[in-house]
Amino acid sequence: MDLNTVSLNVFVQLANVIFEKEKETVEMNARNSGLFYVETVPEQTGDIRQFTEIDRNRYARRKNEGDQSVHAKVQQGYSVNLQAYRVAADLSITYEMRTRNKYNDVIDTLTSLGTQGAERMELDLTHRITFGTATTYTDMDGVSVSIAVGDTLSLFNTAHTVKGSSVTYRNRLPNNPLISRGALELAERQFVEQSVNQFGEKIRIKPDVLFTTDDPTQINVVMEYFKSLASPDAPNSGVENVYKHKYRHVVLPLIATDANGLVDSTKSKYWGLASTQKSTAHLLVWEEPHLKTPSEGNNGENFSTDDWTFGVRAGYGIAITNAQWIQFSTGDGTA
Repeated sequence: MDLNTVSLNVFVQLANVIFEKEKETVEMNARNSGLFYVETVPEQTGDIRQFTEIDRNRYARRKNEGDQSVHAKVQQGYSVNLQAYRVAADLSITYEMRTRNKYNDVIDTLTSLGTQGAERMELDLTHRITFGTATTYTDMDGVSVSIAVGDTLSLFNTAHTVKGSSVTYRNRLPNNPLISRGALELAERQFVEQSVNQFGEKIRIKPDVLFTTDDPTQINVVMEYFKSLASPDAPNSGVENVYKHKYRHVVLPLIATDANGLVDSTKSKYWGLASTQKSTAHLLVWEEPHLKTPSEGNNGENFSTDDWTFGVRAGYGIAITNAQWIQFSTGDGTA
């Protein structure tokens, strides 16, 4: 059937099919990484959510004969508010595109819409790591986005605080080393030595994800550590690879970008370890990326131009409560 014989209702059905197919092609590396807890928010339940830390002290106390037992201590930690926002884009299918055999132009327009909402969500998620050494950044729309964690410090910091103690902890590696065996062990050591609760007591956080950019050198180094095996004839034959199956490698291509999604090679060596079990990073979705379609007689069909306008809409919010669950290096060797 030619496009010039297709009714608006039939064309909308076609557009929805193309949109959903293209949306599925978007690599949601950050959303599917396990680094963010993803939750769908029901309608009519408000557009703000608050996340709060609560800890109890870890150890029971000695009780002498006849004495009352000591009450366990409860300490509320820091809180962060998550605010929903919407993103959108519109594109028009002109009368000429529909009636003059411009099939490729029509399909290109619809496939572009199919990716824009999901890709913007992915960019916003990844930029929590990209700009994680700061407390704010200005996004592509010129909006100043607050990305501080609950203690009002940047996600990656050398002196995070807790509520019930003067103890501080760091989750940025000293001297920001390139990824290597020594650097990996440094990150692991910081999980051992820098993980504390709100009372300053040592807790155990076990990382299970190693994330990097899509820099080939970074990826190859990780593959060497994760997959290499000694030859049976080699001097070290029979020695097991201690990193095999220890971590899942997550590649986040959009880390090394600026606020507009353009390449920023100064961030190409960013990497880190993270615990998906202890993550306090949240993505709440009020409105999954979806296609907004015209219908006969509504504003989607322009009387003066004969254009049919289609749009993509999405609504979501992102917040990170604390920094205990992640260790990070810029890989640039700076102190």
